[in-house]
Amino acid sequence: MVYNDERVEKNFQLKMWVCVSQEFDVTTLAKEITSSATGRSYGDLTMDQLQARLRRSLGGRKFLLVLDDVWNENLVKWVELRGLLEGCALGSKIIVTTRSSKVASVVGNDFAYNLPGLSHKDCLSLFLKWEFNPGQEKQYPNLIDTGNEIVRKCGGVPLAVRTLGSLLYSSTEEKTWVSIRDNEIWKLQHQKNDILPVLKLSYDHMPSYLKRCFAYCSLFPKNYVLYSFELIRFWMAYGLLESPDEDEELKENGLRFVKELWSRSFLQDIEDHGFFFTCKMHDLVHDLAISVAQSECSTVNFLTPSVDEKVRHLSFSGSNLPSQQVPKFLHKLEKVRTIFFPVRGMGPTSGTFIDTCMSRFKHLRVLNLSDSCFETLPNSIGTLKNLRYLDLYRNRKLRKLPNSICRLQNLQTLRLEECEKLEEIPRDIKHTTRLRFLEIPTKQTSFPENGIGCLSSLRYLSLFQCGNLEKLFDDMQALTSLRTLVITSCGSLASLPRGIRNLSALETLVIGDCGKLNLMEMENTEDFNLSLSSSLVFECNSSLPHFIHGFPIVQKM
Repeated sequence: MVYNDERVEKNFQLKMWVCVSQEFDVTTLAKEITSSATGRSYGDLTMDQLQARLRRSLGGRKFLLVLDDVWNENLVKWVELRGLLEGCALGSKIIVTTRSSKVASVVGNDFAYNLPGLSHKDCLSLFLKWEFNPGQEKQYPNLIDTGNEIVRKCGGVPLAVRTLGSLLYSSTEEKTWVSIRDNEIWKLQHQKNDILPVLKLSYDHMPSYLKRCFAYCSLFPKNYVLYSFELIRFWMAYGLLESPDEDEELKENGLRFVKELWSRSFLQDIEDHGFFFTCKMHDLVHDLAISVAQSECSTVNFLTPSVDEKVRHLSFSGSNLPSQQVPKFLHKLEKVRTIFFPVRGMGPTSGTFIDTCMSRFKHLRVLNLSDSCFETLPNSIGTLKNLRYLDLYRNRKLRKLPNSICRLQNLQTLRLEECEKLEEIPRDIKHTTRLRFLEIPTKQTSFPENGIGCLSSLRYLSLFQCGNLEKLFDDMQALTSLRTLVITSCGSLASLPRGIRNLSALETLVIGDCGKLNLMEMENTEDFNLSLSSSLVFECNSSLPHFIHGFPIVQKM
């Protein structure tokens, strides 16, 4: 990509990339541009504060700003945005990508570049690479002729070619190829915002279980980095991964679905991070997800005037709501199952909004309030009997969780990472018997017995930023289903409990930034029953016990 080219890196002191999409809100863009420049979130700043922060960040430096997938045709908003970027060095550049010629005209088309499609020869080559193994195409000359005609319909768009190649992959039946070539969907007239017919064609050939998983991806913003574990936990909360087997089968189903979406070119840019991976969704594919999910899923902001009463899943974007106000459209909805704040720095700051969600939407399955700003969670959280996914990630004011949270018998995921002021976990956490994924910080020096150790369904446990924690719970051996254990930034932790030796289901152990931790205490252990199959990553001062080196992947940072 040009953006990452070494010559670009040398020519610009600062690079920023912001995906704009349909909604051109100057305040939101200012926050995202500033976040891209500094790597921090600014959800609670006013416009004047944002402008001052952005100008300090630019600081007379030569920058490159990419505004991707723009649809705004309002000249006034463009003038307002340009005003925010004053004070940059000579030679700074702004690149706008758009599918609208009118947008190019409004921005200033003296420098517009119409990106041509791939040549037919290159398209056919790309198509055949996705369809056949090297040299295999020579065995099917009849298919090559049909493939030629299919590729011509793709208009030189690589995504279309790749998607069709994925759809027909390993199929050598001529009637299948002919049915794609002659499909009625090619006759649809293209409009400004039309989804490429080939994407809809590929979607129509998906199995039903995958269509539902794909539709929920519309809740994430464009250019969003999707984490495999986040997708899988979402799908699990919606009951899309149900199986006769236990959680490991659900997880494997989820991984298979993610990989299948990728193999069909509905996901891209996959990066492996060890025990999870990340990916993205192409802009056009995201448009398709919105199109097929529009009857149930809706992306809104706090100024959205109305929402169809049939909508069940809400993803919030845009400017923060003024303190203590609630969007009017919420009062007309009753059967909402998802409240989701995916944009960094854009979490809710209104306690009234949170109270309204908990009192009004008793069918909630997913409640994501990441980047929010409140000190306590209302007791009414305990009334959400259907809640399966609760995310309070990066709430830097949260001090306490009500014990009523332990009445959530269906809760599967509780995410509290970077809630740096959280004082302690609820005392009756043991009653959340279906909890499978737990990520927590705490200011406690130790965990009480008969707490976390009683969560026999737990598959993933992350202890992060527990700076006062001196010891873990001794009944850890009861976590018979635990697959992944992550212990990071626990600077006071001196040793691991004996129970860790008996976590026979454990696959991945990650230990990092635990300066006082002495792993050598486990050196002479004879009853060590771990059978790690995934990885171990150690970032601590302790020497590693000899037995550790017998596991598949050991990395000492």
